[in-house]
Formats: sequence, C-alpha cells, structure tokens
Amino acid sequence: MLRERIRPDIAVAVVYVSAMFINILDTTVVNVALPTLSRTFDVGTGRVEWVITGYLLSLAAWIPASGWIGDRLGSKRIFLTALAIFTAASALCGAATSLNQLIAFRILQGVGGGMLTPVGFAMLMRAFPPERRAQVSRLVIIPTIVAPASGPVIGGYLIDTFSWRLVFYMNVPIGIIAFAFGFIFLREHKEPRQGRFDIAGFILSAGGLALILYALSTGPNKGWDSPHAWGSGIAGVSAFASLIVIELRQTYPMLKVRLVADRMFRTAMLASTCSTGAFLGILFVMPIFLQEVRGVSAFQSGLTTFPEALGVLFSAQIAGRIYPRIGPRRLMAAGLTGMGLVLMSLTQVDAGTSLWVVRALMFLVGACAGYVFLPVQASSFARISPADTGHASAIFNTQRQVSSALGVAILATVLSLRLPGRDTSLAGDALVGAEVGAYHDVFFLAGCIALAGALIALTIRDSDAAATMKPKGAGVAPVVAAE
Repeated sequence: MLRERIRPDIAVAVVYVSAMFINILDTTVVNVALPTLSRTFDVGTGRVEWVITGYLLSLAAWIPASGWIGDRLGSKRIFLTALAIFTAASALCGAATSLNQLIAFRILQGVGGGMLTPVGFAMLMRAFPPERRAQVSRLVIIPTIVAPASGPVIGGYLIDTFSWRLVFYMNVPIGIIAFAFGFIFLREHKEPRQGRFDIAGFILSAGGLALILYALSTGPNKGWDSPHAWGSGIAGVSAFASLIVIELRQTYPMLKVRLVADRMFRTAMLASTCSTGAFLGILFVMPIFLQEVRGVSAFQSGLTTFPEALGVLFSAQIAGRIYPRIGPRRLMAAGLTGMGLVLMSLTQVDAGTSLWVVRALMFLVGACAGYVFLPVQASSFARISPADTGHASAIFNTQRQVSSALGVAILATVLSLRLPGRDTSLAGDALVGAEVGAYHDVFFLAGCIALAGALIALTIRDSDAAATMKPKGAGVAPVVAAE
C-alpha cells in the first residue's frame, strides 16, 4: 500500500512543516499589504488594521481549546479540518471584493490557524520520542523562523509586481498538497479520557487570550491610557485568573494549567518568552527603522532583515548535533547572552551605517537565537506524558502567541514614547539624530529582555531534560506511532 511507503513520523514532519510555513508566513506577509489594501478599498488605517486584528482575535479564541478538541475528536481529523478551513479561507480572502468581506474571511482563516499549530505540534511530539526531538527540531524550526522573516520579502515582491490578492492565493496550492498528503499518510490518534466539553474553560480561555492580545496590539497605537487598551487588558487578565481557579478544580479541564507545575516545561516557556519577544520585536522594529530613517523600500528592508532567519537555520543545525551532549541549560543561556549583546551592539548603527553591517548583525542575532529556539523545542515536553501532550501544546502555543505580541508591544510602546512628535522644533540632522536615538533605546531594551532570558535559562536543570539527551553510545530508539 502507498501508505506503508512513508514512515508515520516522516509524514507528520512533512505535513507539519508545510502547514506551519503558510500559517506563520501569513501573519507577516499581510502586514506589508495593509497600505495597498487601504488604497484599494479607500478606507483609513484604523479600519484596514482589522484585517490583522480580526485574524489575531479569531486565532486567540481557538488556540487554548485546540488540545482538548484534537484529543477528543482525533488529531488527524482536526488538523486536516483546520488546514482545509485555513486554505479555503485564504482563497476567499484573495477573492474578496470589499473590506468587510476580507475581514470576515480573515476571521474564518483564524479559526483554522488557531487549531493548526497546537494540534500539529502535539502530533509531532507524539510521533518522535524524546531522544529524537533535537534531531527533528532541526527540520521543523524552518517554518517558525524562515516564514516570519521572509514575509516582508515575499509580500513586497508580490504586491509590487503582481497583486495583493496573491498574498492570499499563494497559500492555496501548498494547503491542497499538504491536505492530500496528510489525508493519505497521517494516522489518527485520540485520547479517550477527555470528559465533557468544558464550556466555562472555553469561554474564559478564548476570551481572556483574545482580550490580552487585543490590548497588546492596540496599546502602542492608541496609547495605554486608552480604554480600549487598559480595559481589554484588565478584562483579559481577570478572565485568565478566573480560568486558573476554575480549571484547577475540574477533573477534565479545557486547559490543563496544572502542567505548568512541571519545572522543565515552565522554565523553558519563561526563557522562550524572552527569546521570542526580543527576536520578533526586533523583526518588527528594524524594518521601520530602515524605511523611516534610512529611506529604503519595504522590499529592500525585508532583504536586510532576512539574514536573521539564515542565522537561525545555520546555528540550529549545530545546536541539534551538540544538544544531546551539552543539554538545554548551557545552550540556551549562551544563546540568549550572545543575542542580548548583539542586540545592544545595534545601538552603534546610525543613519549612515552600511546596510551590509546591519545584515551582518541581523545574521548574528539569528545565529544566537538558534541556540535557544532548538533547545526550547526539544526540551519543553521532556517530562510531559503522551496523554497530556495535546494540552501542553495548547499552553505552549498560547505562550508563544502572547510572547510575540508582548515583545512587539513593549518595543513599539518605547519607540512611540521616545520618537520626536510632529510638533517638534527639531529639523534636519537634529531630527534624524533624535529619531536614531529613539531606536537605539529600543535596541538596548531588546538586548535587556534577551539577557533576562539568559538568567532564567541558568535555572534549568539538564537532568529534567535527560529523556531528550541521547547517552553516549546509545542508538536511536524506534518510533512508536499512534494508530
């Protein structure tokens, strides 16, 4: 049979990488299209931003519940359903004839995207035993790093050369091929002991995460004194606080917050919060610096920041090979320390610095980050049982979504506070100098966030991740795939 020709673990890896690439790419490539969408539909910036916000809130509503849904109804079934929804919604977005249609289709796209990542990651963790996770992480790190970095490059090229509609249409062929491949080769997995649907947990987790992400996205733009920002932020935090109280009392909770008590899982996520926040925060700020201060095009700024992804891919291959001998603690601490120092060195970049210097520094940022991202992915689930993997994946991906939004929000807020306003009396070189100084403060802050992560990484115990570290002379354990 055709199904027997491809190993189950390889099938999961192929489908996961393909689906994650278009899912994560979509979050950054659409940002480039916003000015074009504003002109096409003749609307202001505030309205067109709902193309991003609507997707983000829909995504947030489904991430926490994805673990329970995948375990109860079947990981293959839910993953393929989510992929089908995401692919169909992408085609609808490309065919939209009004802004309202586009926003509605983006919300639908978020339903698929919200379940796609956690369910796929849980499938991956189950397909590969702990001792092989460092090895497979060298492959699956590709979509999580290359996709956001290549978004501005791909988006800028498609919009400038063809049409904004291709930003969405390009997801369709990849999604169809990945769906067909997964339908044939993926194997179903269910966890029988899931209990009834936790309505209170679903409402509080979905609403809490959506409100927190909305606050983080609107705070830097509208100001943190805006009721939209602080009101939604307080409501979101309150919802999550209530969620924790309720879920700890549930026999079968929607979100198993008890898993955070695992030391390796908790500490890895805290270090990931710092690394993800600093990494994606800089990926957000640097293009603005290049376009606003240096005056380069969106496409050229994308090419200048893209070496960050190349650095991750380069170092992740090395980290994957030495991880079994060194373990997560030293790799993550060294990577975060180096990342922090390189980010701080960006304070020496000014309006006249060669773009090749900027590209080299961005490459080094990525090279240091690779020594963090791979150990986090390999070690986080070291002590999580297969039965709890779906729930752990939901928590892990919730953390990752909040971390990226938090990093961008912190750096964007500081940047808006430090940049000279429109009514400033500064002009010429003095104005440029003030703007460069504002970006220097942001670069330094990003470095501090990374160094804080290094201190957290030093508290990791390699013994907690022993299951993911292959002893010297040991062979690779066979893969046990769930039928």
